[in-house]
Amino acid sequence: MTDKFETGQVLEGKVTGIQPYGAFVALDDEVQGLVHISEITHGYVKDINEHLSVGDEVKVKVLNVDEAKNKVSLSIRATEEAPKARTKPQKNNAPKQQQQDNSNAGFNTLKDKLEEWIEQSEGNYKK
Repeated sequence: MTDKFETGQVLEGKVTGIQPYGAFVALDDEVQGLVHISEITHGYVKDINEHLSVGDEVKVKVLNVDEAKNKVSLSIRATEEAPKARTKPQKNNAPKQQQQDNSNAGFNTLKDKLEEWIEQSEGNYKK
């Protein structure tokens, strides 16, 4: 089996079975590999059946070949481009003028009190 498949190789395969933990993919007439649920696609996969069906032709990448256990680990996700990170929109899209006005409103009394308290505490330490 080692001479047929190597780690990093990208192949076409056919889904032959689906289990809650992953999908079995036939690489040829003799060898099947397992695509673990975490390697189906980018992001969280709750139900494999929402992404794959028996008989689907898929492109897979060989992650590992365990000759001793006669197992091949595969990934569909590794053959796909990762989705670009979405930039979060700014929460406050108000014009700067309005933002400045808001900074002066609401907490003026607390702001004034804080300044007064600081002056008082400094005065107590000077005595």
